[in-house]
Amino acid sequence: MIVIAIVALLAAIAVPNFLRARKRAQATRMLNDLRIIDYALDRWTIENNKVAGDPVLFADLKPYLKDATQLYQSGKDLLGYPLGPYQVDQQPRITPAAFDALSDVAPPEFWSPYYY
Repeated sequence: MIVIAIVALLAAIAVPNFLRARKRAQATRMLNDLRIIDYALDRWTIENNKVAGDPVLFADLKPYLKDATQLYQSGKDLLGYPLGPYQVDQQPRITPAAFDALSDVAPPEFWSPYYY
């Protein structure tokens, strides 16, 4: 009985920490995806001689993304929320729904400069 109680106590401590670490890893990946999109947006803008404020579709950015990634294949973030819209000379932004889902592990400062 004592062994079972100790195992249960360790599980009660470890599971919440594991879930928090998983959400933090998801937030970090989404931040990295936003950086990749920002880089693709800059390259597309330069190569196509666009000016500030021009709208950009995700399809325009796909040639600048790695084709074996979830970002390339779906055009959505890690949690399944659609990305965009984009404009030239504007940072891509995290979707409000994704921010709400990860706000307990990633405050607004974490997302800088990709937070509204």
